[in-house]
Amino acid sequence: MTNSLRPYGNRRTPLPPAQSPASGVPSPRRTPQNQQNQKNQHKSGTQRDAFFDNAKYLAIALVAMGHAWEPLKGDSRILEAAYQVVYAFHMPAFIIISGFFSRSFDMRPDRLRRLITGVAVPYIVFETAYPLFKRVIDHDPGQEISLLDPWYLTWFLCALFIWRMTTPIWKTVRWPLPLALGIAMLASATPEIGDDLDLQRVLQFLPFFVLGLSMKPEHFQMVRRRSVRIASVPVFAAALAVSWWAVPRMNTAWFYHRDAAQEMNAPWWTGPVMVLALFGCSLVLTACFFAWVPRRHMWFTALGAGTLYGYLLHGFLVKAGDYQGWYEAAWLHRPLGEIFVTVLAAAVVTLLCTKPVQRVFRFVMEPKMEWAFKRDAAELARERERRDKQDRQDKQDKGETRENREKVNA
Repeated sequence: MTNSLRPYGNRRTPLPPAQSPASGVPSPRRTPQNQQNQKNQHKSGTQRDAFFDNAKYLAIALVAMGHAWEPLKGDSRILEAAYQVVYAFHMPAFIIISGFFSRSFDMRPDRLRRLITGVAVPYIVFETAYPLFKRVIDHDPGQEISLLDPWYLTWFLCALFIWRMTTPIWKTVRWPLPLALGIAMLASATPEIGDDLDLQRVLQFLPFFVLGLSMKPEHFQMVRRRSVRIASVPVFAAALAVSWWAVPRMNTAWFYHRDAAQEMNAPWWTGPVMVLALFGCSLVLTACFFAWVPRRHMWFTALGAGTLYGYLLHGFLVKAGDYQGWYEAAWLHRPLGEIFVTVLAAAVVTLLCTKPVQRVFRFVMEPKMEWAFKRDAAELARERERRDKQDRQDKQDKGETRENREKVNA
């Protein structure tokens, strides 16, 4: 690199375009304000991409709306069609993002600890809390608690744990996506898999996670072009029309990916066919969804960091409405009532993603649990290196600040 910047007589290699200095490298001119900004950026870690936070929030809002539509969709063909379209892409979009951010996962102790505290512990807590909630609210003492049979929303935590633990395998094999698709197709024709750990969903949704692992940032840039945004409008319109036509002709359970074909009274060969067909449809609609996601900072961008809170907590309200008969009101089954339920679901899940809610429930959603883990020698060395680097940076900043003051006074 040094040779490329060295002049050879009158012929010189063009200088690269001006770039912002790297973190910790002083620029030729630095004001106290710039120094403070760099300090804040260093403390806050890597800056979050607003696009992904926006996408996560919008996907979780669609999840909550879909759950709120379930008791109402039987009375409206239009609502059923919208339900099918949403279910075709909202979880695939969220799973692809989860896979994309799992690319760096390995078996390093600190990452395993985060997987346990951020996924396994919430799974145990909510897999216990949901049946207890049903016992109390629905007066159902027979509701059992089983960590092997994910209940309602907790299947995603179980699946995410398994997917992330297998990440090193998918990063090793030569053709990860075709292999994952083959596994999903075989699972859809194998009813013997059973309900333990909701493995049907784990395996049938696996290709979306593996796709996320295989993606690069430039792939997301491709779907964020203006031409894709324009094309996504007729695509979504066509999807709604096809879904409206398919409502009386197709079993909605195909979109849940939780049963084999035989369990839905279909021939075994329809399972692999539907896995491929729905994978293609889901990818097209997910690309259209990503094309509509704002790239800039929005009022809801910060909520993207709390989507797991909104996902797990909104289920209590949905189930309470089901147990207590809130959906039995006749006016809720009319168009205005359906709109009201949709807006209410979006508002509730938005509230559940906010910082105050995160602070209240962080002890179960993101517990530190330092008492439960041994300190890794490599991690301790990295922490000492980070502290030493920060101390050197602080001393350098103080020296430059003092030098700037002397220049100003002079």
